[in-house]
Amino acid sequence: MASNLELQAMRRAIALSAHGLGTTSPNPPVGCVILDAAGQPIGEGYHARKGEAHAEGNALLAAGPAAKGGTAVVTLEPCNHVGHAPACRQLLIDAGIARVVVALIDPTSRGEGGVEELRKAGVSVETDVLAEEAMLVLGQWRAALALSRPLLTWVYAETTEGRTGSLKRIPPARDLLLTADAVLDADGHLDEATPRSHGPGMIRLPDNPLQFEHHELLKTLHAGGIRHLLLDGGPDFAAPFLADDLVDHLIAYLPDRGPSSHPQLDGQELMMPDCFQLTGVSRIARYVKVSATRRDRREGGRPSPSSRSRSASGRGTM
Repeated sequence: MASNLELQAMRRAIALSAHGLGTTSPNPPVGCVILDAAGQPIGEGYHARKGEAHAEGNALLAAGPAAKGGTAVVTLEPCNHVGHAPACRQLLIDAGIARVVVALIDPTSRGEGGVEELRKAGVSVETDVLAEEAMLVLGQWRAALALSRPLLTWVYAETTEGRTGSLKRIPPARDLLLTADAVLDADGHLDEATPRSHGPGMIRLPDNPLQFEHHELLKTLHAGGIRHLLLDGGPDFAAPFLADDLVDHLIAYLPDRGPSSHPQLDGQELMMPDCFQLTGVSRIARYVKVSATRRDRREGGRPSPSSRSRSASGRGTM
């Protein structure tokens, strides 16, 4: 059973892993905390971008020689594949880590998986530690794997006149761009949500997305590495995606029109289609933010946290 210190470290690792949202795809966002032999935190890290060091490597770099005999607490099973980065299970073995605590098994891990290889090397491994909490960050990636397409979040912002405007014009909504890989707007523009600072090519975007049928577009984007796509526009723009049951989540920004006002939209446009269920309502500067999920996607279409199915689209390939 994981100790209280290990549980604290796992929650820290989950929080750190969110720094990789919107920048790691098609790899998952992962966090890691290293504890020394006495259980004290000595290093932490997260995976920032495809092609760069994984969370375990960054955490071990910070920990240095003091990692020997210690514990690695990581949100996703250490990878078992040599790609742009070394296999993380081997980095942990070489560093002399005695114990590894894992939140989620990686369904894309190669061979028998990193956990099994660690155990063969004599490392103590505990899995499924705070797995549901780890899904707060890894859920988007896991859902995209299960759906074989990007997770779609429709985002719109009402104006005080009742029209719908771009999320890019609503300052509180811009934080959403940090959590997604790409954004498609009503004019057909498809852009990386968080532009990469190290040049193009990390995620491949089609030149003219409107030439694709919706299912074909999402298949193409998924093959190009996109795991979470924002749809930025009003009900008319979202309608065909909704009709094809492709929208998984919805976020609406409703402006404060004062304590007494007439509805500016009606019918199904009042806020959201009836196939969605509210999952969050919060007040932000001058707006109320409403979050909703399709009733049949409450689990995100994802496999159980501990399941493993072989795939070539996770961090084991990158």
